[in-house]
Amino acid sequence: MRPALPRTAALAAALVLTLAGCSGGGEDSPEAAPTSSATSTTATPAPTATAVPRPEVGACYALTYEEAVAPTTETPAGDCAQTHTAVTYGVGVLDTYVGGHLLAVDSAQVTASVAAACPSGLASYLGADEDALRLSVLRPVWYSPTLEQSDAGADWYRCDVIAVVADQTLGELPATMEGVLATDAGAAWGLCGTDRPGAEGFARVACAADHTWRAVDVVDLGTTYPGAAEAEAAGSEPCQSVAAGLAEDALDYEWGYEWPTPEQWTAGQTYGICWAPA
Repeated sequence: MRPALPRTAALAAALVLTLAGCSGGGEDSPEAAPTSSATSTTATPAPTATAVPRPEVGACYALTYEEAVAPTTETPAGDCAQTHTAVTYGVGVLDTYVGGHLLAVDSAQVTASVAAACPSGLASYLGADEDALRLSVLRPVWYSPTLEQSDAGADWYRCDVIAVVADQTLGELPATMEGVLATDAGAAWGLCGTDRPGAEGFARVACAADHTWRAVDVVDLGTTYPGAAEAEAAGSEPCQSVAAGLAEDALDYEWGYEWPTPEQWTAGQTYGICWAPA
């Protein structure tokens, strides 16, 4: 389980340099004789890339899961009244100058700054705090221009919200997502499960789908990965406590807990999730 979708495809692009060479006579070549007629050729200018328009907050996009987790996208914005799976909640200007040097749009420093900026703004846009966002299926994804678009002057980055309603499956979103977790409709975007976490039939789904368990609390594990054993132990008491408080009988209840692997920690999940029967 992840708080934000990590990139499943690294930005790969090649800068092709076209070298124009000149050919002519060497030292032993005879001088060119004048001719009675001449022809001239006019070089055809190479096509130039066109920078795509700066994205707008509130724009809607019909993205597949694979498109959503890619570092760039050229899918145009669509009508928010039509089916879509992503809504833009933030647009910013890329910082491509570091120490007086111009960096490529796909450099580690530039991409890291965008990866820090976009996730930090999603919870407030949705009308929630960070824990409420973590207990939902709503996640941030972000995009920067392609190298060609950057060369043509594009200097923006775009932050979108998506809903991962099942494994590698995006859900359809309403026309606007601003403040949605602060409304009654927000419950549909909660994180739920088809079975107890760890069970063979367990799968994470949006709470709008059929489910028997739901995520109910977050266990903050600090800033340094504590190790699997300590991460597991950290959730025992708080998860039991919250499940007991939700149960009809505080002496007879079930609870579940998930904690991050080292890989998930590196991807950004620095917390565990408490589960209880729905």
